[in-house]
This record gives sequence, structure tokens and C-alpha cells, in this order.
Amino acid sequence: MRVNIQQIEPEAFKAVYALEKYLSHSSLTPIHAELIKLRASQLNGCAFCINMHVNDARKHGETDQRLHLVAVWRETGELFTPEEKALLALTEEITLISQHHVSDATYQAATALLGEQYLAQAIMAIATINVWNRVAITTQLPIEG
Repeated sequence: MRVNIQQIEPEAFKAVYALEKYLSHSSLTPIHAELIKLRASQLNGCAFCINMHVNDARKHGETDQRLHLVAVWRETGELFTPEEKALLALTEEITLISQHHVSDATYQAATALLGEQYLAQAIMAIATINVWNRVAITTQLPIEG
């Protein structure tokens, strides 16, 4: 068992939970939020978070078909909306920021489809799930049944 940060440093967890509270009151739809969380978690290889966000997405009405195809969303034609595609592209580029940064094309497409406020909220959601992924992976959080 690795360090339990929530137990050892509860103030750190409270800080990240404060971001979650902010996001829960944002304009992000529950489906958009879960697609962001799922895609980032897939890219980061976080089994704990993938499991959690697949289950959460289902609770919000997401279909199994779309959940199975999030990882290959570019190949799915019209299965995802233009806004969802913009969010998924942004999620990928922010999550993998050390590889190519966020391209002007991705940023401009997201801004045009989402508007600046929704974009800002999406960026914060992407940053937040990346924090959770890194904590869960490093501390080897067990998958909940």
C-alpha cells in the first residue's frame, strides 16, 4: 500500500475538491464533464478513474456504445457532436501537453464552438482530472467494484 494522501495531507485533497465543487457549479454538462474525465484518464492510463467515470457517465445517461468508442472518437463519424469533438481534442492536447502543446487549430475550434466561458471551464476540468489521475496512479488507488 502506498501513501494515502487524503489521510496524510487532507488539506491537499480539500484543495482539489474545491476545484471539483467549482466545476459542479459550472456550465459544463454532466456528459461533457464525464467525457473529459474519461478521455484524460484513458490517456493517462488511470484504471481507478476510468472505472469511476464510465460508471458516472452511465448514471448521467451516456450510452455504452459511446463509452466504448471515446478512445477512438475521431473514427466514429457523427456519433459525437462537434462540441464533444472539440472537448475531446482539447482534452487530448492538454493531457499530452508535453508532446505538442495545444495547437492554435484546436484552441480556435474549441473557442468558436464553446465560447470563452465554457472553454475556460473545460480547461479547468481537464487540468483537475489530470491532477486526480496523477494522484491515483502514483498512489495505486484500488479499483472500486
